Order: sequence, then structure tokens, then C-alpha cells
Amino acid sequence: MYIIAGLGNPDRQYQNTRHNIGFDVIDVIADKYGIAMGEKKHKAVIGKGYIAGQKVILVKPQTYMNLSGESIRSVIDFYKVDEKSELIVISDDVSLDVGRIRIRKKGSAGGHNGLKNIIQHLGHDEFIRVRMGVGEKPQGYDLADYVLGHFTSKEREVMDAGAGNAAAAIEIMITQGPEAAMNLYNKKVQEV
Repeated sequence: MYIIAGLGNPDRQYQNTRHNIGFDVIDVIADKYGIAMGEKKHKAVIGKGYIAGQKVILVKPQTYMNLSGESIRSVIDFYKVDEKSELIVISDDVSLDVGRIRIRKKGSAGGHNGLKNIIQHLGHDEFIRVRMGVGEKPQGYDLADYVLGHFTSKEREVMDAGAGNAAAAIEIMITQGPEAAMNLYNKKVQEV
């Protein structure tokens, strides 16, 4: 069984913002695999279903980004999964170009408060994460204002494609392992 958690903020005002791309990817996965999202438990909205024959629990923590670890810890404890190999966390990343994804099996929070809180609640940084590039903040912008801002229509198109890539990468992780997904999706796309 896999826990797939997308990070974001629950209020309507945060929908479609850069910081909520984790929620957007969960929506893409839910649509792709026919998983109903609606059950409310563990301080989250969850959905149960299957990807490539493997049981998955999709999670959108409702604790606000900075307390995401509370919800994820509760889900892990309830379903008794191995968080080092069966937890996949999807988050935004300002150090990656818009729409680009990077998969890691461990690492620091990289300044991301949601990841920082998860690491704090797990007591380690060894869990699979899919980092979704939302682009570097423009000079002079406040980081919080930037990540809580909305994509341009062109960026949104690129992000939608990136969310589709993230969903495909997660299926590969489940069927072939994280290394196979890393080999396919961590390569920088060559510009023509």
C-alpha cells in the first residue's frame, strides 16, 4: 500500500496557487484512476483506490501547509505503512522551472515549510518526494506572496502537463520503483 500525499492549503482562496500544486496533482491522479476524494479523516481529505493493482491512499492534508506533518503522521500510523518506501509526498519547488519535476528518495526540506514539518513529525528525511517546479520568484517579490500567487495562463498549461507527468511518474514508482521514475523524469529537458 502507498500513501500519496499532495501538499497545499485548504481554503478556497488558495486554489490553483503555486503552493497548492500538490493538491492539483492529487486531483489528476484521482481523475486518472477513478478514485473518489471526499472522506475526511486524519486532518485530511482522502481517497482510497488502486494504481496498477496496488492499493493507494490519496491524501490532501487540511492542516495548512506548515502543519502537513500532523496529518501525514496520522495517516501513516493508521495504515501502518513503511514511510521510507511507501510514502510519496508531492510539493511545490521554487528552485525548479515551471512544470519540471524532480524525484528524490530523501533529502532536506530545502526551505519548504510543509516538508520541514513532515520531517519533524517522521523524525527523518527518508521518504519519496515529487518536487513540482513552480518557477523562481522574481527579484523583489516576497516568497510567500509569490507561492500564494496564481500561475499565468501559459504557466498553467505547462503545470497541467507537469501534473500529468507527476501522475505517470508515480505509477512508475509503484510498478518499477523510484529509481526507474527518477531515471525518466529527473533529466533536464533540452531546449531546442
